[in-house]
Amino acid sequence: MASEVVGTTTQSWKDVYKGMSSDNIKGLVLALSSSIFIGASFIVKKKGLKKAGASGVRAGVGGYSYLFEPLWWVGMITMIVGEVANFAAYAFAPAILVTPLGALSIIISAVLAHIILRERLHTFGILGCALCVVGSITIVLHAPQERAIESVTEVWDLATEPAFLFYAALVITTSLVLIFHYLPQYGQTHIMFYIGVCSLVGSLSVMSVKAIGIALKLTLSGMNQLIYPETWAFTMIVIVCIITQMNYLNKALDTFNTAVVSPIYYVMFTSLTILASVIMFKDWDRQNPTQIVTELCGFVTILSGTFLLHKTKDMVDGPPMLPLRLPKHTDEEDGFGQEGIPLKRQDSLRS
Repeated sequence: MASEVVGTTTQSWKDVYKGMSSDNIKGLVLALSSSIFIGASFIVKKKGLKKAGASGVRAGVGGYSYLFEPLWWVGMITMIVGEVANFAAYAFAPAILVTPLGALSIIISAVLAHIILRERLHTFGILGCALCVVGSITIVLHAPQERAIESVTEVWDLATEPAFLFYAALVITTSLVLIFHYLPQYGQTHIMFYIGVCSLVGSLSVMSVKAIGIALKLTLSGMNQLIYPETWAFTMIVIVCIITQMNYLNKALDTFNTAVVSPIYYVMFTSLTILASVIMFKDWDRQNPTQIVTELCGFVTILSGTFLLHKTKDMVDGPPMLPLRLPKHTDEEDGFGQEGIPLKRQDSLRS
């Protein structure tokens, strides 16, 4: 009797969780590889920048001596390899699986910085890393299976359905309103406007990148997709979106503190990308409510870990050695003051 109960329980568990498909496993391996390469590239590039700065003009004050430093180029090539792996991951696995795993690059970078650069990782930072790992595992175990697609024209059909057309129109309209109406007035003082444009446009770029990845995968398997105009249409969309995205991301990084920009951008970009993927590829149509809620819980866990890791990146363990009231994110050398607001702006506000 007991064996029958155990057998029934095991069978029902298998019905709920059927395991990962081979495509999902390939996408997972590529996404993990991407995080390792990208996370390591930050450390290698920083080592190269320090080495170049010791014998030339530092990059922080306008120098370009790092361009002649081999170690910096090793880091750049490592980052390119990571981005290529991330691009390929979208061809095999749904965006709801690939995109959140980008948080693992933050963990890799933080751990390697602790070991190689001797940058201390606070106890809460370690907890943040653990939360990111737990959240990532939760999403991996409950991610939807990749949709079977036989042609890039199928992806185009999905992109031109009313629901996604409405989303794309809403994204484009909102981005244009932010760029031409709000950014000239509030871009230098409100971080959400720059990050909003980057994240909105970025969600469309990921969908187009996934379409191109699928087209290349099918082409390499013997079904040439380069003859279809839809492939080149997606390519043009990717180019326009990435240029726009990088332009406003650079403006955000130039205006505000990186420790503030990074977690906000990760949260908004990942959330909008998952939303776009759910609308376009209907990822959640192939899942039950329990799996969907579990994925959302895993995503929130990753967000919590990312926030904790960034919030404690400059903290050290032990009793404080300085006065308790300190200005937050003050960096006179970079020209930024409290909360990443430019110092010139703060002076005018005080006067």
